[in-house]
Amino acid sequence: MIPHCAALSPLRVAAAPLSVCEAAPTFLQSPFWGTFKEQFGWKAHAFTVTFDGEGQKPLLVLARRVARVVTLAYIPWGPELPDGEIPQDTALADIAVGIRPHVPGAAFARFDLPWRMTGTGPVPSTPFKKAAVTVQAPDTVHVDLCPDEDAILAQMKPKWRYNIRLGGRKVTVVRCGAERLADFYALLEETARRDHIRIHNPAYYRTLFDVAAPPVAVSLYLAEYEGAPVAGIVTLFRGKEAVYLYGASSNEHRNLMAPYALQWRAMRDAKTAGCAYYDLFGIPPNADPSHPMAGLYLFKTGFGGSIIHRPGCYDYAYNPLLTAAFRAAEKARKRMSGQAR
Repeated sequence: MIPHCAALSPLRVAAAPLSVCEAAPTFLQSPFWGTFKEQFGWKAHAFTVTFDGEGQKPLLVLARRVARVVTLAYIPWGPELPDGEIPQDTALADIAVGIRPHVPGAAFARFDLPWRMTGTGPVPSTPFKKAAVTVQAPDTVHVDLCPDEDAILAQMKPKWRYNIRLGGRKVTVVRCGAERLADFYALLEETARRDHIRIHNPAYYRTLFDVAAPPVAVSLYLAEYEGAPVAGIVTLFRGKEAVYLYGASSNEHRNLMAPYALQWRAMRDAKTAGCAYYDLFGIPPNADPSHPMAGLYLFKTGFGGSIIHRPGCYDYAYNPLLTAAFRAAEKARKRMSGQAR
């Protein structure tokens, strides 16, 4: 039984062509992302959510079987809600109910919420439950690209400005595409071994480039020293947003500060392309030095900008028994993973 029996908010959900999601504010809700994820076993569904008196918002939902009898409806960084009088919990529940007939067999909907948090809220309440795992990192840093370059640099920590200048003298940064992915992937494998992280297979990254088309641009930046790549990043530009997706570096020549030079070049290119902000795309929730990714927090926050906190993932059960079983399995895997580290 669905734990929400009536549409209480003045909104309507309707299936729509994927193209309606071109109006979405984030690439994770765009047709590009839906098409990309369909290459890896997901099914993209597009909707319009109409709010009385507040206009219409697009919504991308990705569906996939995640266990033998469990299908997930996943909403990455959605929905976008208007600044109106509709209670967020009510609107969210009605959207969950509205999309269900179009995602056959879904046991639950997982909302990876885009809402920015201040303090402890807002977060969904009953019937929503916090997911045991996150999909997209809920915390990040946005660097404002609207000021001039000197002002952008001025908001960074002094050491970061120094490292950008040093890297700019020591390495050559080239902007390229999928033709240099083999070089990047070699760096990525080296990074994965060093930092004990998981990476996708090469086809995943190549498909990212293959699917990208205006208004989305995906670029690979490589920092070269004496003709050899020593670091690289993959970035995405779309409308007002620029996003740092992936990064890798060699174990050698780390004193050249290549990652700083790469990020600054990407920020400058994003500004030239008309992007309003550069999303460093994922940090730990705070500056806790004991966090396994504490170094990432230090690196990304050193570029200045605003720290963004989001609620993370919340589940809405269509089939409470199947949902509970899957959530329990997720929690068990998370505990085992933590013990393994």
